[in-house]
Amino acid sequence: MSKETVGLKIGASYLSAAAVEVNGSARLVQVAREPIPRGIVAGGEVKDIAALTEALKFFFKRHGLSKRNVRIGIANNRIGVRTIELMGIEDPKQVANAVRFRAQEALPIPVDQALLDFQVLGETVEEGQSKKRVLLVVAYRELVDAYSTACRAAGIKLAGVDLEAFALLRALMPPEEPAGEKSALVAVTMGSERSTLGVSDGQSCEFARVIEWGGMSLTIALSRALDMEIEAAEILKTNISLDGAEVPEGLTPEQAPVAREALSGALQGFSRELVSSLQFYQSQPDSLGIREVVLAGGTARLAGLAPALQHLVGVNVRVGDPLVGISEGKKVKGSMPDPSLAVPIGLGMAL
Repeated sequence: MSKETVGLKIGASYLSAAAVEVNGSARLVQVAREPIPRGIVAGGEVKDIAALTEALKFFFKRHGLSKRNVRIGIANNRIGVRTIELMGIEDPKQVANAVRFRAQEALPIPVDQALLDFQVLGETVEEGQSKKRVLLVVAYRELVDAYSTACRAAGIKLAGVDLEAFALLRALMPPEEPAGEKSALVAVTMGSERSTLGVSDGQSCEFARVIEWGGMSLTIALSRALDMEIEAAEILKTNISLDGAEVPEGLTPEQAPVAREALSGALQGFSRELVSSLQFYQSQPDSLGIREVVLAGGTARLAGLAPALQHLVGVNVRVGDPLVGISEGKKVKGSMPDPSLAVPIGLGMAL
């Protein structure tokens, strides 16, 4: 019997959802997107629970989405993600206790204010003792509670809360690893305010980080360079290609190169943050070489973004296919799925 899960991403500027049926394999049956007023959610945190409740009610009713089995994603720098090792512990209860103890040492969140989850990534034997690699996630309880309170008030029954980085990798990782030396896949969803990065070894998330940079940085740079309102710059941005020489509609031949230069300059700020994050990952024990960077999120739709970013970071960069690990129903409700829907699709794919 198939089970339908609605993956829900609550962003700073959009609500987006994907209804996924799982019956041995995952099948996409519906997608939906709707803008929400700025300020309801900011910095990955709910700022106005009542307003978010009303936005969710409207969104689910307008698109006819099921409220019965919904999984949301969160991304915030107040969420700690670490990989730890446990030696010689077999009993599951003792593992849980040891993880909780290590969490106090490894993560800067008081345990009494935290929600903690963990997953055993792998196990080996050294000198007759088992050694477990454990992925540890800790979040402030109040952060998660704000999302769950708004969902509950909107009549939504949550099946779970997931890290956006996990959902992103779930959607963008190919079903089979490429042949050759083992390497890391880096997935980045570029949102309006912030970007979420996840690094996978092909089986699980090895590293996650939130970068305080989003597509609005490009819009602001464009607005300043051309002396125009933010709203107009946001619309214009979608018509510009970073690797083209043509003159986009709405610009003069003199303005076009100025606009491209402004976008390229703003992108350098993101590339520096991305390189810094990758260097930090590669400084960790047992880290892998970077195979490629795969982009998702609304900002990834900017024409010419991938080659421009590849030039800046020196690693292969491409725009991801959010359908690489999922089949499409005979008639998917809503618009055609694109990279902006990778996170809700990945949330819907969770078992």
